[in-house]
Amino acid sequence: MTGNEALRAAIPRLAAAGVPDAPRDARALLCFAAGIAPDRLTLHLADPLTPEAAAAYDAAITRRTAREPVSHITGTRLFWGRSFRVTPDTLDPRPETEILVQAALSEPFLKLLDLGTGTGCILLSCLAGMPMATGTGTDIHPATLDVATGNASTLGLSPRARFLLSDWFSAVTGRFDLIVSNPPYIAAEEMPALSPEVQREPRRALTPEGDGLDAYRAIARGAPARLMPQGRLIVEIGPTQGAAVSALFAAQGLTDLRILPDLDGRDRVVFARKPQDDIGCGTV
Repeated sequence: MTGNEALRAAIPRLAAAGVPDAPRDARALLCFAAGIAPDRLTLHLADPLTPEAAAAYDAAITRRTAREPVSHITGTRLFWGRSFRVTPDTLDPRPETEILVQAALSEPFLKLLDLGTGTGCILLSCLAGMPMATGTGTDIHPATLDVATGNASTLGLSPRARFLLSDWFSAVTGRFDLIVSNPPYIAAEEMPALSPEVQREPRRALTPEGDGLDAYRAIARGAPARLMPQGRLIVEIGPTQGAAVSALFAAQGLTDLRILPDLDGRDRVVFARKPQDDIGCGTV
């Protein structure tokens, strides 16, 4: 069986299972199973697959028809131009989160805190773009921190990144000139409507339950005490949460509030700054 023949058999299987963009996923999984670089696939489609590659491809397609995310099958996901290891313990990095990284890198910083770091994709992308900076990533799940630590090592960023088991700010000390977070923000009532792929990701990384705002309440309470004067707080939000999250940050004395859109024009990031004169800023 050639690569072309394998693709022609796989695409209808994925489409029948309701997989969005079945041709894209079929090609990605063929590259994975056959060990072919994505930009070289077309050159090898006429080549016969080895028995091992054919078996691996069939297994990968079977997993995808069960709506397992491609990244969980391949174990990696591209983000900000770099490959990150992902597992069922981590949230799958998404392109819209790159808006947060872009905002973070728009000004220089030296000390970075990433709350709920997951794969470490935000922290490590920011550090890669700011060579003099150091950063701390926190998470409440040890297995997730293991993934982030491994990604830091693979990307050669271990000397500038450390990872800390912490429930938001509970184990964090010191001050930072930049705090970032992509916290769980999906309301509990919205969870059943998510795609099967998203529902396979860890629930704790998707929703804080309730109205979806509890993580922002915790971040708003804790950030002023951990920000240097003029330090920035940048968080990802759901597309309907901009006003509510901005109000939470304003209530803690943060200023320069902005809501930044993603490439589809939806509200995606809230930006805030600690005043130069921080007397009375925050409740911690």
